Amino acid sequence: MKLSKNGKNISASVENISRFGVWLNVKGKEYFLDYTNYPYFKNQTAKSIKNVRLLHGFHLYWEDLDVDLEIDNLENPFKYPLKSAARL
Repeated sequence: MKLSKNGKNISASVENISRFGVWLNVKGKEYFLDYTNYPYFKNQTAKSIKNVRLLHGFHLYWEDLDVDLEIDNLENPFKYPLKSAARL
């Protein structure tokens, strides 16, 4: 018996992109990434923002943007006081 190809991994998906930020759904939990704290998403194409993968169950990776974030960074931002110096 030959197995069919797996479907697209949807454990992480971009639900909305607005002028204020990006809404991200990860394993059923929603996060808002505002452009003030996550400036590397501002002025990017919707296609590049939507191209997100969840690796190892806790690591988010945007290949087109070369952006890496861990879910803990989104849930506990106070633990990560350093902010991006990028002003896009």
